[in-house]
Amino acid sequence: MKTPRPYVLQENNWKDVKDQAYTTAVLPWGATEAHNYHLPYGTDNYLAEAAAIAAAAIAWEKGARPVVLPVVPFGVNTGQLDVPLCINMNPSTQLEVLKDIVQVLDLQNIDKLVIVNAHGGNTFKPIIRELSALYPKVFVCALNWWRAEDGNQFFDDPGDHAGELETSAIMHLHPELVLPLDQAGDGEAKTFKIQALSTWVTTQRKWTSVTKDTGVGDPSKSTAEKGAAFFKATTQTIGDFLVELHQADTKDLYQ
Repeated sequence: MKTPRPYVLQENNWKDVKDQAYTTAVLPWGATEAHNYHLPYGTDNYLAEAAAIAAAAIAWEKGARPVVLPVVPFGVNTGQLDVPLCINMNPSTQLEVLKDIVQVLDLQNIDKLVIVNAHGGNTFKPIIRELSALYPKVFVCALNWWRAEDGNQFFDDPGDHAGELETSAIMHLHPELVLPLDQAGDGEAKTFKIQALSTWVTTQRKWTSVTKDTGVGDPSKSTAEKGAAFFKATTQTIGDFLVELHQADTKDLYQ
């Protein structure tokens, strides 16, 4: 029988939860979208949840008291509305979801929230700005798990979407969900004809005009071993951050 991990909320009951002194809520946030031909639609959810839980475990062992909330499985996918069953959640909806969550944390005196993001289309900074005005007592921050370490130190070509980085990570975490790599697309992607749109001007990419297989990045050199090494390094870094945040006074963050 599996023993509930005290830092994973959905595994626990109120008998135990009511006696825990949690200081930091950790919210994994993913997306439901195609990932080339070979990876599951839930790739970002698997990655966000696994990274959040692994990092919380590291932090818990060092005396921090994080609690991982259930993963939010929908992200901003406005550029992929013509891809079957790619589910979009608008940024305005994300704000409303986070308002409700932060309101509860505020009422229950958990004054720190870390969003562990695994989807490139999710951008939380403008939302955090608004939340800080609504709930100034709750410190909210967001991180992209794949940026916790330099992917170029682990992969020949990390890729942007369903490339070597994501493929290797899922091969490590859920090998049973990955099709043989000879069934994957090559992940070739077009770039904007106007150079500024690829550098200093921001716009929305129309995904099916950019890539035929929904991937951006070559997955052919992916291995579970690379994924394991990268996952271990990133979750260690995130875990260390959770310890620092646990110990920090959010009213005194500057030097």
